Amino acid sequence: MYAFIRGPMVWIAFALFFTGLAFQAWRFFSLTRYKEKARLPAEKKQGGKKKSAKKKSILERWISFTDRLLVGGFTWLRGSVAGTHKVMTAVTVVFHVLLFVIPIFLLAHNELIAQSLGFSLPSLNESLADVLTIVFLLCAFFFLARRIFFRRVRVISGPYDYLMWIVTVAPFLTGFMAFHHWFDYRIMLNVHIVAGEIMLIVVPFTRLSHALFFFLYRFAIGSEHSFGQGSRAW
Repeated sequence: MYAFIRGPMVWIAFALFFTGLAFQAWRFFSLTRYKEKARLPAEKKQGGKKKSAKKKSILERWISFTDRLLVGGFTWLRGSVAGTHKVMTAVTVVFHVLLFVIPIFLLAHNELIAQSLGFSLPSLNESLADVLTIVFLLCAFFFLARRIFFRRVRVISGPYDYLMWIVTVAPFLTGFMAFHHWFDYRIMLNVHIVAGEIMLIVVPFTRLSHALFFFLYRFAIGSEHSFGQGSRAW
C-alpha cells in the first residue's frame, strides 16, 4: 500500500493536477476574447504643427499610482475588502502564501523530489517549517471558527464549504502530526500522502481552482479589480 501511494498514485495525482489546470486555462481563453484597446490617434495637428500622441511610460504610471496612494489618502484601499476587513485580509494573505511556500520548500518533499528527479529546490529548515505550519493551521482554524460562529457567514455555508476546508487543511495537519510522531507514524504518514494526493486531484475541478483563476482574472481580464489593464473580456 505504501509503495503504491508513494509511487504510481503520486504520478497519477500530479498528472490529473496539471492536466486539469491546463484544461481550465484552455476553457478560460476559449470563453473570453481578445479586447481591442482604445487607441489615440498617432498624431494630430495643433497650431500648424504635428504633435505626436504620447503614451505614459512605466515610470510615469508608477509615479501616478504612488501619487494616488499618498495624496489620495488610501481612499481606494479603504473602500476595498483590504480596507474594511483588515484582519481577514491579513489572515487570508498569510494563509495563501504559506499554502504554496510550505509544500514547495519543505525539506522532506525536496528529498523525495531529489530521489525521483535528481534535483531539488531550496528548502526550509525543519524548525522554521514547523513554525510556519502552525501559523498556517491557526489561520485555517480562524476561517473555520469564522464560518461556524459568524451568523452572516454560517448561513451561506454548506457541506461543500466544510469539505473544501478539510481537503485543504488535511495534508498540513496530518503532515504536522506525522512529523511529531503523533499516533502511529507509518499510518499517519500514509494518511498524509493520500490527503496530499486528493488535494492535488481535486484542485482543478473544484472551488480550489481559484488558485489558477485568481491570476487569470486579475491579470488577463480588464476590470476595476484587475492588477493591470487586461487584454481580454468576457
